[in-house]
Amino acid sequence: MSVSLARRSFLRGGRTLSAEHRPPWTDESFTDACVRCGDCIDACPEDVLFRGDGGFPQIRFQDDGCTFCEECVRVCKEPVFDLTREAFSWRAQVSDHCLALANIHCQSCQDACEPDAIRFAPSPGHVPTPHVALDDCTGCGACVAVCPQEAIELVVPVGKETDHV
Repeated sequence: MSVSLARRSFLRGGRTLSAEHRPPWTDESFTDACVRCGDCIDACPEDVLFRGDGGFPQIRFQDDGCTFCEECVRVCKEPVFDLTREAFSWRAQVSDHCLALANIHCQSCQDACEPDAIRFAPSPGHVPTPHVALDDCTGCGACVAVCPQEAIELVVPVGKETDHV
């Protein structure tokens, strides 16, 4: 039997937490194959996977980002993960309540961004402002975890697969 997380959310009044996402290398059909055993959650060295809605594994970037170590893939006995697909379809987006955009020195997200997708451009008379290079961003969530203002959102760029994050 297929479980639709979107339908569950709708029936609960549309309440979803923006920081809850599917594990890497999965798509919306992962609930059809996942048996909710929790092996991937236990194997995750970053502790970014947790038991979410309906008992399915979800990812949360509250304390850390995904390092793409593939431990979740290694321990899963079901055909849930597909390493031929992109790990995440979402990308980082800096919202208006970013400290740097308020002319307050902060570059926490850049410091946490291993692929250097977040860069701060000099701005005469102001602190440097953040810019996300979407082609370099992996959607790992490391920037989300360290932002003191919770000003980083993960969004699916226009033209990517339709995915709700």
